[in-house]
Amino acid sequence: MSDFYQLNADQQAEKLTVLARQALRHWNVEQCDPGLIKYRENAVFRVTDNTGTPAALRVHRQGYHSDASLASELRWMSMLRESGMHVPAPIPVTQNDASSEYMISIGNDELPGTWQVDMLSWMDGKELGEVGEPLRLGVHNPATVFENIGATMATLHNLSCNWSGTGSMQRHAWDHDGLVGDNPLWGQFWQLEALDQQQRKKILEIKHAVSEGLKAYGQSDENYGLIHADMVPENVMINGDHIQLIDFDDAGFGWHMFEIATALHWLGDEPEFDTMKSSLLQGYQRVRPLSNDDLNTLPLFHVARSLTYLGWVHTRSHTTTATEMTPIMIEIALSLGEDYLSSHQAR
Repeated sequence: MSDFYQLNADQQAEKLTVLARQALRHWNVEQCDPGLIKYRENAVFRVTDNTGTPAALRVHRQGYHSDASLASELRWMSMLRESGMHVPAPIPVTQNDASSEYMISIGNDELPGTWQVDMLSWMDGKELGEVGEPLRLGVHNPATVFENIGATMATLHNLSCNWSGTGSMQRHAWDHDGLVGDNPLWGQFWQLEALDQQQRKKILEIKHAVSEGLKAYGQSDENYGLIHADMVPENVMINGDHIQLIDFDDAGFGWHMFEIATALHWLGDEPEFDTMKSSLLQGYQRVRPLSNDDLNTLPLFHVARSLTYLGWVHTRSHTTTATEMTPIMIEIALSLGEDYLSSHQAR
């Protein structure tokens, strides 16, 4: 067996497509050729069942989620769907020797180890856009769209805060340690090789200020809970008047304001950004209140989010995407961080 992780992305995708085809029998799907939609973290395929109904098959990257963590994600998504939110529905496995209702772990001789696979119902909406590209709003009014996004986000937070299953969730946390601790969730961003000595010193200064800011803000049932954690444009879809959310791979526990900062993070170059921001906050507060203390932390969480992206490119430095994005990530983190330091020191 060749070393899978030494292959290029296209070669890896070919082998994962074979695995996806192999996995389909666990859902009693026959004569379906999986169509690769995206391969960045997970490999996501469009498939059709025996009646022609489309679905999304996910082959999960190795080592990111335990079986218990992934089962928690699928259980949470089921609750949100049953509560009326427009999110994918996990499709139960029909042939599975394991205990999971929605997931299998499989492998073959061409791949290392085993791989977690699940299937989700297909979402027919249109993506809001992609990171680094203008939004695809079409005829939709930006204010209306972002007010609906804010309301959708607040609804997710309300449902999660009131859900009896929250206590049994086994999921990572975008808490203080997950963002700026010694071993953050997405890696030690200050170790990024592309940083020069002066930049690294500034990043560490920013890290310390963010740490102090998070501790001062505090963590409570009112400002912290289960969040999607990745409501960037490519994971938000528009279908008529509805906002659909996809890709819960990074979902876990975190601050609600971190969720808001993530949704706004890549939109700064949009000509109507101020309208989008105010509309999102207005829509959110129509469903769930935010205090002045909450709102005042938005710059803090923008900086925290930018630091996580430095960690992301640091731990994926071998990929083309990370190589291309690294200078942009550094520029954004330093710009936001220095602005935050200035305002922080002025108090």
